[in-house]
Amino acid sequence: MNKTELRQKYKALRNSLSENEIEEMSLAVANKIIKLPIWEKNYFHIFLPITEQKEINTEFILHLLSGKDKEIIVSKADFETRNMTHFLLTDNTKIKKNKYNIPEPVDGIEVPSTKIDVVFVPLLAFDKSGHRVGYGKGFYDKFLSECKPDVIKIGLSFFEPEESIEGVFEGDIKLDYCVTPNEVHSF
Repeated sequence: MNKTELRQKYKALRNSLSENEIEEMSLAVANKIIKLPIWEKNYFHIFLPITEQKEINTEFILHLLSGKDKEIIVSKADFETRNMTHFLLTDNTKIKKNKYNIPEPVDGIEVPSTKIDVVFVPLLAFDKSGHRVGYGKGFYDKFLSECKPDVIKIGLSFFEPEESIEGVFEGDIKLDYCVTPNEVHSF
């Protein structure tokens, strides 16, 4: 399937999920993350979920990171430049939804992309080679290309992988792992 078809398929699949299913599967994903070889790292970038899009609830992962005393980074998107600005998540960080319902930090302590060790990547679909399909705006491909070469890229998905994704571009950045409620996929 091509990216457009996959976007439609997985948006429909997500829309069929109940709040209860989202919570249970999000917790299962967080429990699988514990097993990843990432815990010696310090700077973890995480997305705050767009509840209207029925994204994985990353609150469980936030608690995990906080409990392990990790530096947590969240981003603010600029839809004109397609750039993301990254901020340290602290007790004083004010979060506000933008016009696309994306929860973002209002301001705070800026962190350069090159300092980030691990990135949890939102996605709609992924394949057995580690390619992913997002919402199609290219924010994460641009952001990941600005990170250090050994940054660990971890996709989070409610669903298992497709065999392959048609129309993968040269600029598409592959995942190192993708975590589903049932499995950790390594690429």
